Amino acid sequence: MSTFEKTFNNGDIIIREGDSGNTFFQLLEGEVAVYKNYGKGDEVQVAVIEPGQYFGEMAVIETYPRSSTVVATGDVKVVEIPAEALNDYFTQNPDKILAIMEVFGSRIKKMTDDCNEAKKALDDVRRTNSRDKYLGFFAQMAQQSIYLTSKNFRLERPSAEELRAAGKLVQSSEDGETYNYGTIIFKEGDIGKCMYILHSGKVGIYSKYGQVDELKLQEVEPVACFGEMEMLTSEGRDTTAVAEEGDTRVEIINADSLPSLFQSSPAKIDMILKSLSYRLRSITYDYFKACKEIYDFNND
Repeated sequence: MSTFEKTFNNGDIIIREGDSGNTFFQLLEGEVAVYKNYGKGDEVQVAVIEPGQYFGEMAVIETYPRSSTVVATGDVKVVEIPAEALNDYFTQNPDKILAIMEVFGSRIKKMTDDCNEAKKALDDVRRTNSRDKYLGFFAQMAQQSIYLTSKNFRLERPSAEELRAAGKLVQSSEDGETYNYGTIIFKEGDIGKCMYILHSGKVGIYSKYGQVDELKLQEVEPVACFGEMEMLTSEGRDTTAVAEEGDTRVEIINADSLPSLFQSSPAKIDMILKSLSYRLRSITYDYFKACKEIYDFNND
């Protein structure tokens, strides 16, 4: 199955919330709007997509129901990419591998910032035993289509099963480096120019490593990705990664090596995409949960 161009008229539904997804799209011409609860009383427009941008990719990568409805605003032309044609699409357009990963990276970064803001607000609400100062914040949440009632709150934390299954498809690689116990793989504040696939051993991800208020955030086990966000954003690392077993072996991947990596091991690209999609869905869940708790505080 190959990719193909499609056109839509003003008001046409391109993707419908709740449907199963087996294709995703790149917008070539025109503009499309993204909605939650489209056509219902609590309909909210959450985004506008412009030419060059992708949409619908999460449902394909994670085999997850569509999370929103996408509607054509005026005349629209798209490239539709079936899941079965993804490998062919990347073979013909190797530069799109990084482009799609960067879409995830920008969405994860924004959602992480929003989630941190919501969690700070929640901590303040708990401390002061009042949500009054955040009434204006509710308007912002509504614009981002946060489900503020128990009836509508249906976002579930994603299962890691598909991500684990993707990892099992990645054969152990002799590429990369082997680290001794306690080796710092990257340090908080470093500029992230690469990402890693852990093939053996164990890696701990820390905030403020070696300081009095050190906090272990995550434990990475084979086969899994880590450090990919900073590679996509070229920003400083906000954590420190430490080898926590002897003979910890990692494969080092640079952004410019993604096309050749795809040619030699498409399953690794698939795993990286699933990892990014899983992370976005997880942080979105945490954001929704914090917002709902603020809304429900003294509102039962």
